[in-house]
Order: sequence, then structure tokens, then C-alpha cells
Amino acid sequence: MRPGTLQLAALPPLSLYVHLPWCLKKCPYCDFNSHERRAGTDPAAQQARYVDALLADLEASLLLVWGRQVVSVFMGGGTPSLFEPEQIDRLIAGVRARLPLAPACEITLEANPGTFERERFAAFRAAGVTRLSIGVQSFDDALLHAVGRVHDGAQARAAVEEAARSFDTFNLDLMYALPGQTLAQLEQDVRTALAFQPPHLSVYHLTVEPNTVFAKFPPRLPDEDTAWDMLDRITAMTAEAGLQRYEVSAYARAGHRCQHNLNYWQFGDYLGIGAGAHGKLSFAHRIVRQQRHRQPELYMDKALAGAAVAQEHEVARRELPFEYMLNALRLKDGFTLQDFIEKTGLPPNSVRGQLQKAEQSGWLEADGAWLRPTARGFDFLSDLQSLFLPDA
Repeated sequence: MRPGTLQLAALPPLSLYVHLPWCLKKCPYCDFNSHERRAGTDPAAQQARYVDALLADLEASLLLVWGRQVVSVFMGGGTPSLFEPEQIDRLIAGVRARLPLAPACEITLEANPGTFERERFAAFRAAGVTRLSIGVQSFDDALLHAVGRVHDGAQARAAVEEAARSFDTFNLDLMYALPGQTLAQLEQDVRTALAFQPPHLSVYHLTVEPNTVFAKFPPRLPDEDTAWDMLDRITAMTAEAGLQRYEVSAYARAGHRCQHNLNYWQFGDYLGIGAGAHGKLSFAHRIVRQQRHRQPELYMDKALAGAAVAQEHEVARRELPFEYMLNALRLKDGFTLQDFIEKTGLPPNSVRGQLQKAEQSGWLEADGAWLRPTARGFDFLSDLQSLFLPDA
């Protein structure tokens, strides 16, 4: 509550992100903080200690979010479904004991088909998980091999079938513009996904990120024109199946939008716990970003000692327009200027010039109080967002 540069009349909704960092195998395109399990490690003991560390981390963070209700919980990774359901149950119970969860709080767990067991998904549901997000990426065996996934198409289909049985809502993750992928293969992947009538579908363009195996040994990817054709087909096929594109990479049926990601895109707050987890927390006079220690063993040692945070900084006023727009402009519904004012504490004239330029470029349109990206704005999203960079 000490003096700061902002004046926030109210705090935005709060989510909790929990990072579970281990996976069976590091994918060559992955730049997330994920780690293959070391040989000789006792998984049960490791998981138990990690959950202890997460709850200690949460306990030490309570003063920062005291009294605030949590609208969503997201367990990401890594591969969270590697954790035993008993440990997920203990984690969720520990969160409930320490934080007030909203009555309709969405609790999501990421899962990969390579860790799929029929009883496991039902056990996660019994532990309190309300939504599963399955990293399918493709149903094509050759394409899955090309991107280093540990599962095959049959395992992917079986996992989706079980998710549909165990959960009222779930998400499928697909990727496109994969090494050697043709438009016909992409269409088959989307057809297979849509045949399961998923409530939610996330579709991401494969990008080669720095410090990954693909950055060192670049695969041959479809050209830009083919990638655009793929996106056009994805958008058309999902619309025909009754899924609405509500975010640049997300498609959902009515009532099944991802509440956790929506809170990110609407510049809500999130407390991030776990190895390498990031967080964004608002206070009356400042907005603060945090990051936990990245290495799992170091994180556990530090968290159990009450010192999980590795970095913390206050977001400068000049950076806030870009931080807000980087998220809000991903949404098809867009945002209101009043929401920008309330979430950032900045006056409308801090972005008026950039908004005018975006409208003149045909990237943004006004609809009453709402400002929305146009179809062209979605196509040139990075250019639209970059208008709000501090030095732009």
C-alpha cells in the first residue's frame, strides 16, 4: 500500500497458475520450463516433495493476495498428468484450504496422451479438476514423430474419447505448419479433432523458438503462403462445426471459453507458483511481476525455505499500454477504453494516438464503447500490438 505511480480504483480478477515441470521427453520445439525426469529418481518422493514446496510457496504468498477470491486455477507444465492423482488431490485440497475459490472456479489440468490411462482421467476429475487440456498437436503418426511427441495417433484418439467421458468440458491443443505438413494433412487433423465434438479447440502455428533443438537443427516447415492457407481452413472448418473463434488461437462452443486464459487476455491478475512460474499482481498504486526459481530442485529448496521468488519488479507506467494491448488485442471481442483505464490506472490519452493509427490502418474498429481487432488486425496482430511499444 506504499505510494506508487498508479491509482487503481479496484483490483482485477485473480487466477492461480501452478507449474508442474516434468515431462517424459523434451520436445524439440518446446521453450517452456520443462525437464525430463532423471534416471534413478523416485517419482513418488519427488512429487510429494514438490507438492510440499508448492504449498509452502502459496503460504508465503498469501499476504500479497489476502482476501481476494480466485476465479480459476491452471496446472500447466511440463506434463502435469504425470503426477499421481493422489498428489493432484492433495494439491487442490491445499489450495482450497488457503485461498477462497469462486463457486464456479475453473480448475484445469494439462494432460498429454503419452501419459494417458483411463482410470487416471477419472481420478483427476474426482480430485477436483473440472477441465482437461489435452496436448494432442496432431493425430498423424508421421507428423507426431517429426515434432518429437511421445504418443501416436491412436493414443491421442483414446485420450480424447476418455476426456469426453470424464469431463463436461475439455480442450484439445493442435499445431499446424508442422515439418512436411500438407494442407490435406492439416484438414484431416482438424476433421479428426472436430469428430469428437470438442467444447474447445486451441490451434497454434509451430514457431521455431531460440534455445530449442529446432533452433539448432531447423526442420523444413511449410512456406508462409501454405501456413496462411492452413489458418484459413482451420477458421472455416471450426465455424462450420459450431465453434466460435473468440481469441486469435482459440475456438469454443457457447459456455466453454477458457476462463483462465480469458483472465490473462483481459489483463487480470495471476499468482504463479512452481518452478519458473511467472505472476502478475496488482496493488492500489503499482503492478508487480514475479518469477520463481527455474530449476525444480533449487525451486523446492528455496520454496520450502520461504524464498521461492527469484525476481520481482514493478511494471513501469510506460510499459503498461503494451502489456495490456499484448493481451487484449488477442480477443475477437476486443476491449473498452474504460477497462484499459481501470486495469492500468492510466488516462485514455496515453493510448489515443496509437488507437487512431490502428483504426487508420484498418486493424481496429470501434463498436460503441468497444474497440475490436478487424479480420485484417488479426492477420497483422504483431504489427498491431507493436504500435503500443514504449518506443513506438
